[in-house]
Amino acid sequence: MRVHVVSDVHGNAEGLARAGDGADALICLGDLVLFLDYADHSRGIFPDLFGAENAGRLVELRTARRFEEARALAGELWAGLPVDRRTAVESGVRRQYAQMFAAFPTPTYATYGNVDMPALWPEYAGPGTTVLDGERIELGGRVFGFVGGGLRTPMRTPYEISDEEYAAKVEALGEVDVLCSHIPPEVPELTYDTVARRFERGSRALLAAIRRTRPRYALFGHVHQPLVRRMRVGATECVNVGHFAATGRPWALEW
Repeated sequence: MRVHVVSDVHGNAEGLARAGDGADALICLGDLVLFLDYADHSRGIFPDLFGAENAGRLVELRTARRFEEARALAGELWAGLPVDRRTAVESGVRRQYAQMFAAFPTPTYATYGNVDMPALWPEYAGPGTTVLDGERIELGGRVFGFVGGGLRTPMRTPYEISDEEYAAKVEALGEVDVLCSHIPPEVPELTYDTVARRFERGSRALLAAIRRTRPRYALFGHVHQPLVRRMRVGATECVNVGHFAATGRPWALEW
C-alpha cells in the first residue's frame, strides 16, 4: 500500500492534480486556501482585492508581530470595498475551492486546515473525496485518525477553535496507527518556523495522545519551514509532510 500525504496546498492546484500519481490514495491535511503568499505578495485573495503593495505592508506588520497595526491596516482597506468583507472573502475562497477540489484524485481523504472554511466543503467535495474531522478510517489494514483545524491565535484565521474543542476531537479518535492533523503536537522543534522566526501553535492534546496511544506515525503540516521536519516522540515517528504550495511534492507512506 502506498499513500501520498500533502498539507498547506495554498492554491497549488497544478501540483495537487499530480499529487496522487503512483499512490493508492491521497491524504490532504488542509489549508487549501491561499489568502496571502508571504513569499510572493501578488498571489492570493488579499492582493487580488488590494494589490501587492498593500499585501507587502500587511506581511511586514504581521512578521514583526505588530498585529494591532496589521488589523488596523486591513480594517481601512476592507472598509473601502463596495461589498462587505465576508462576501469578498467567500467569493475568493469559492473560486479557489472549485479548482482545488476538482484537482483531487480518487480516492482522497481530507481534513481542514486553519485557513479553510469547513462550511463550504460539502459543496465542492465530489464522491471521490472523503472529508474527516475527529473521525477514523481503515486503509490497507491500518487505522488513520483525522483532526482538522487549528488553535486560536492573534492571526484569527477562519478555522481556529478552542483547546477544549480540539482536545475532544483528538480524544474521540481513540487508538490509531496513523494520527493525521493539520497542526503539529506541541513540541518546540516541530512548531518553530525558521523563516517567520516564531513558534506556531501546536497541540498539547495531540502530544498527550501520542504519548498515551503510541501511534506508528503522527503526520501534520502547518509550520512551513520547521526547525525539525521529523523526530520521534516515544514510539511515534512525527513527520511534517511539507509545505506543498512551495514544493509540489507529496510525502509518501508505504507498508
